[in-house]
Amino acid sequence: MHILEPVQAAFYQSETEQPHPGRARAIIKAHPEVRQLMVRNPWTALIAISILVMQTAIAFGMGKLGFSYWWFSLVVAYCVGAFANHANYVIIHDATHNLIFRNKSWNKMVAIIADLPNLTPGAMGFRVYHLKHHSHQGDYEYDADLANHWEARLVGNQWYRKAIWLMLFPFFQLTRPPRLKAITMWDRWFFINFACAALYDVAVVYFFGWSGFLYLVFAFFFSIGLHPVGARWIQEHYTYDFDQETFSYYGPINRVALNMGYHNEHHDLPSIPWNNLPKLRAMAPEFYSDLKYHSSWSRLLFQFVFDKRYSLYSRVERMKQRTDYRRVSAATPSQVGGLDLSARPISF
Repeated sequence: MHILEPVQAAFYQSETEQPHPGRARAIIKAHPEVRQLMVRNPWTALIAISILVMQTAIAFGMGKLGFSYWWFSLVVAYCVGAFANHANYVIIHDATHNLIFRNKSWNKMVAIIADLPNLTPGAMGFRVYHLKHHSHQGDYEYDADLANHWEARLVGNQWYRKAIWLMLFPFFQLTRPPRLKAITMWDRWFFINFACAALYDVAVVYFFGWSGFLYLVFAFFFSIGLHPVGARWIQEHYTYDFDQETFSYYGPINRVALNMGYHNEHHDLPSIPWNNLPKLRAMAPEFYSDLKYHSSWSRLLFQFVFDKRYSLYSRVERMKQRTDYRRVSAATPSQVGGLDLSARPISF
C-alpha cells in the first residue's frame, strides 16, 4: 500500500519579532563604519538603460529571423534574456528603496525603464507592497510575499504543481495585493507605468513583429520561473527548518544578479545599495558566519520542486507583533541605532 507524504497545512506560526531590526541595531553598534555603505548609486540607472537597449536589440534580431527560429529565441532567452531581465528586477528593487537617486520621482522613472523588457507593468505595484514586506515580514495581512492560503492548498507539495506555480509565478503574485491592508495600488505612477509598458509592447510588435515579442515573453518567464534565477524567490524566505526565516545566496550568479542573493544583509540594512551588500558582510562577518545560506540556485530549484518537504506553506507567519517591534517599525531613520539618516532611505 502506498503511503502518501503528509502536506503541511499552514504556515509555521511564530510569535517572535522578525530578526532583522535587532540585528541591524547590533551591527551598527559593533561596526559604526557600516554607515559609509549607506549611499545611493546613480550608476544603477545606466545599467537599467543598457539592459533595456540590449534586450530591445535582441528582440529586433529575433524579429528579423522570424518564427521559424523560435527554438533559437528560446535558447537565447534562457541563456541571456533571463539574466538580463532578472538584473532589471534587482534595479526595480533598489529603486523601490530609493537607492539610485535622492529624488523619489527619479527612482520611480528608473524602475519604469527597467520594467519595460518585462512587458508587464509591475514596478509601481511592487514598490507599494515590497516596503510592507520589510516592515511586516511574515504578517499575512500585510506581506504579499506570503502565498494566499488557497494558492498554497492548490499547489501542495506535488512536483509538477510546484513547477507550474514557479512558471506562472507573476500571475499568482497579482492575486495577493488585494488581500493586504493599508495599501493603495492605483495612483498616478501606476498608470504611467501601465502606459509606458503598453507603448513599449506595441512598439516591439509593430517594428519587430510577433517573433521579436516572443523572445521577450520567453525571457520574462525564465527570469522569474523555471530557471536558476527563479530559485531566488525560494531562497529568500522558504524553509522547512524554521529556526531561520531569511536566507542568503552566496554563489557565482550574484555577479550578474547584482548581489540579489545577499538577502539577510539587505533585510538588515535596506539603505545599502546592491553594490555594497558584500561589503556589509565583510565588515560584520560575525553576524553572518553562523547563519545558514545557499550556495547554488540551480540545486535549490530542483530541491524545491522535487522535495516533498517543501510547499508554499514552508514559510514563517508572524502571528503576534510585539509592542517593541511596532516601535522599531514605526521609528524614523534617525531613531534606528542612534544614526542620523534622515536624508537616507531606510525601512524596517
